[in-house]
Amino acid sequence: MRNRFVQTVSELARDNSNLFLLTGDLGFGVLTQFQQNFPDRFINAGISEQNMTSVAAGMALEGKLIFTYSIANFATARCYEQIRNDVAYHRANVKIVAVGGGFSYGALGMSHHATEDIAFMRALPEMTIYTPADPLETEAVTRAAASQDGPCYIRLGKGGEKQLYKDGALVSYYEANLLRSGKDTAILVAGAIADQAIVAAEILAMAGIDCAVYSFPSVKPLDKATILELADKMDYIFTLEEHNIIGGFGGAVSEVIAEQRTRAVVVRMGLNDEYTSMVGSQSYLREYYGLDGESISKRILNKLKF
Repeated sequence: MRNRFVQTVSELARDNSNLFLLTGDLGFGVLTQFQQNFPDRFINAGISEQNMTSVAAGMALEGKLIFTYSIANFATARCYEQIRNDVAYHRANVKIVAVGGGFSYGALGMSHHATEDIAFMRALPEMTIYTPADPLETEAVTRAAASQDGPCYIRLGKGGEKQLYKDGALVSYYEANLLRSGKDTAILVAGAIADQAIVAAEILAMAGIDCAVYSFPSVKPLDKATILELADKMDYIFTLEEHNIIGGFGGAVSEVIAEQRTRAVVVRMGLNDEYTSMVGSQSYLREYYGLDGESISKRILNKLKF
């Protein structure tokens, strides 16, 4: 996903001389393409995300289109005051790109586990939030962010995420994208953990449950129409995110349904309001916290049958 982001933002920079990319002392190798092609529009601000964000806001208020790039917790929690006061309050045209959402940096411990960032950013007025599931959605949301005026947050995986759509597929940046059709129940997912939702749906199919999977590349604004359509047809819908269930994607979906008369019960699947004290690979942590395909399918199966 991060490679597709860099490829896309480099293509955008060729047509827009006002586009700048700022990084907080990371991305070596990954960002080389942009740095070599546009050396005067690439700034390494060093390990100083607060300063990077304020510089980005100042440049944006002078008419520039700014992308900032850092590890998810460093791009959000470390400089939240600067995002709130300098970027969001002034509706500055800054696109905050976070690499390593969820357990992507699992072996580095809790400080690098980005499991509250969506909640942080959702609370900021007029902050657009994108959570692409694969490289094609990453390209779609990056182009959308560049074309929109005002602050955006783009939450990426670390890299190596497989493409979930065929090349050339029409992928929406706002409306939910159907990854798998189904009539019995549905998993609504935000982010790169979508691959585990597909695995879970395939396991459920063997148990006779036809489960749809929808990817939501935009958490804010949210595709309310698709949510309500599903909630009118199904008894249960499940939300999945590599994030705390408090304040994240599942909370956003629940808010939509709570305001309407629908038949569906929402079951939120994510990190159950706890810090991740374990360390290990992303796949290990997903399994440990019940967010791998098999664990997801078991939870859905138990809910639907009992």
